[in-house]
Amino acid sequence: MAGVDLPFACTCNTLRGRLIGVSRSNGTRIECFCTDCRAAEVYAGQPDPAPGAVQLYQTTPDKVRIDAGEDQLAVFSFSPKGLLRWQAKCCGAVLFNTVRTAKVPFASLRTDHLEDDSALGPVVAQAFVKKSDGKQGHKGGGKLLMTMVTRVLPCLISGRWKQTPFFDVETGKPSREVRLVSREDRAAVPLP
Repeated sequence: MAGVDLPFACTCNTLRGRLIGVSRSNGTRIECFCTDCRAAEVYAGQPDPAPGAVQLYQTTPDKVRIDAGEDQLAVFSFSPKGLLRWQAKCCGAVLFNTVRTAKVPFASLRTDHLEDDSALGPVVAQAFVKKSDGKQGHKGGGKLLMTMVTRVLPCLISGRWKQTPFFDVETGKPSREVRLVSREDRAAVPLP
């Protein structure tokens, strides 16, 4: 299945692009209930999605094309080793999450920034779901892990990992300077 191209845009429509060749076989739709995903939204001036989850589509960076407003792409992280959270400087919209290296070809897109998310299929996993005992767990975690491995390995073997708007593959560094949020600023993010 060749898949479809899905347009995405930040809230003010300045930073725009496409996910290329999207199909249910080359990405996974998930819901994340973790406090860091919620805090990233609030820190960036966006609404808190609680009690709902942050809606994500996990794929590989070679599927991401930025067509306009690339100069508005910025990145922050809550810790020196944590996820990179890519946003639009113009309106603050958090668009993508990646790991800290291009050699692990992983990107997740906030699905609410897609023009139409119907091609993504249903949610197949939920992360950091609160259980009745107050602890957190995952639903569909095994499937999530397997689908990630089956995407990442071919991307590494084929060299497609080098096709990324998020990293300079020559230096291995992010394509933008990472703004490291201080512990104090992260702790000050108001979450109910």
